[in-house]
Amino acid sequence: MDFNLKKLTSDAGVFFTRAVQFTEEKLGSAEKTELDAHLENLIARADCTKNWTEKIFRQTEVLLQPNPIDHTGARIEEFFYEKLDKKIPSRTTNGELLGQYMLDAAKDFGPGTPYGSTLITVGEYQSRLGGAEREFLQTSAINFLTPLRNFLEGDWRTISKERRLLENRRLDLDICKARVKKAKQAEAKAACEGDAEPDFQETRPRNYVLSASASAQSSGGWDSWDLEDSKESANVMDQRKLWSEEVDKAEQELRVAQTEFDRQAEVTRLLLEGISSTHVNHLRCLHEFVEAQATYYAQCHQYMQELQKELSSANSDTYPNSFASNANPSTSATCPSPVSSATLPGVSPPCLASTSTPGIAREPSGPLKIQDVQQPSTGHRKAKVLYDYDAHDTSELSLLADELITVYTVPGMDPDWLVGERGNQKGKVPVTYLELLS
Repeated sequence: MDFNLKKLTSDAGVFFTRAVQFTEEKLGSAEKTELDAHLENLIARADCTKNWTEKIFRQTEVLLQPNPIDHTGARIEEFFYEKLDKKIPSRTTNGELLGQYMLDAAKDFGPGTPYGSTLITVGEYQSRLGGAEREFLQTSAINFLTPLRNFLEGDWRTISKERRLLENRRLDLDICKARVKKAKQAEAKAACEGDAEPDFQETRPRNYVLSASASAQSSGGWDSWDLEDSKESANVMDQRKLWSEEVDKAEQELRVAQTEFDRQAEVTRLLLEGISSTHVNHLRCLHEFVEAQATYYAQCHQYMQELQKELSSANSDTYPNSFASNANPSTSATCPSPVSSATLPGVSPPCLASTSTPGIAREPSGPLKIQDVQQPSTGHRKAKVLYDYDAHDTSELSLLADELITVYTVPGMDPDWLVGERGNQKGKVPVTYLELLS
């Protein structure tokens, strides 16, 4: 192992002097070279871009994979595939897995049974939904997540590296400025005091070591000076000449540091100006992500509409009126047959939970004389009126919000209507205006 003690000492000295300069700047005891306004704005814009890109990237991952714990093994597998430069295999989505379970269950229950045939239909559509989800995940990962990840792991790392190097060059520049200032002050002081022996402790601290590039371009470093050599030179050379050489050396190092700082500032500025093209690229990726998302939801909506139609047509013959509410978009709860509701004592129709729009009720399917209907001995219950309702004809009963009435069903009556009684008044009432009480 080639252990370079001199280089190690030099690096340690540079680090120490930079740390001292940084600390003094924070304490306000040292001057700091300010960057130009344009570069400062570019840096602020870059920081803002990085922060929000990272947040959007992480939250998009959560959106596409809502259960990160369940995907821990999958992500480890993806990591190894990426390191081996191999294509990541496609995985079964939750929808596809649910569809497969339904198809397998239908085989055990019997494909010819109503439940088994319905499981087959629903399972096929669940598989379609899962396939649409898998395609959406793949498209989003390629067109949206990958460009954001490439920026965070590639371009931003390069920008951060150059910014750190710019900060180091700035610290070196400020150190050189401080040394020149101290050297000139010491020269002026020596000129006033006369031929006093020069003391270079203020202008050449033993911990100060030039950077490698600065040392290569300078005529000589501080390391070549020794206290004994300084004393010997003082006996030979004029004191003012020594101070003049000291100032010249410090100014030369300042010019080198200024050149390095300007060069690094230009490199950093060019990289930061590339953030504009990054925004354009991310804008295009965002449009592609929204397009993929719209396509996915449109496919899901189409599949669900087709599934509802198939279930309604397949079950209307087997279970009459069991899906009657699905045909009307204004209702969401299925209602049993009126005959079964009337023949079961104490059981009221569950369609009272319907979500129809208040004020819009369907007309009864056939003529019914309400005055001839008698209240059954069982099966009637109390109901609370939710909204005011004005009767449209003599067969209906007007309602006031929050009042209590007695309701019951009769055979042959539309399931969206009940017979309500309040005192000696009787008439049809829409179920969407009632809340059934126990």
